[in-house]
Amino acid sequence: MIRSSHRRALALIAAAALAGASGSALAKDPNLGRNLAATCANCHGTNGQAVPGSGLDALAGTPRDKLLQKLNDFKTGVKPATIMHQISKGYTDEQLGLIADYFAAQK
Repeated sequence: MIRSSHRRALALIAAAALAGASGSALAKDPNLGRNLAATCANCHGTNGQAVPGSGLDALAGTPRDKLLQKLNDFKTGVKPATIMHQISKGYTDEQLGLIADYFAAQK
């Protein structure tokens, strides 16, 4: 029979292993940034090429730091928005970095 303290220790080890596995899975998928950025296409156009005259920012080719700052401003509520604050809160900081990397690399 496993004691309560051993069960807790095993649960912590399992949680740490899962957290480590999910972090390494993010880094191993070369298309993850593109896949995460696909949700942005509804408003910002395919590959971040916003429709001219739509009033929405084109994301393609925008420097990573600028995009990441905007995303973090939405996530923290510093920058007001109708929906971006909700969307950005659904991503981890690492995922937002991958999205920013993807759009920065687009032309």
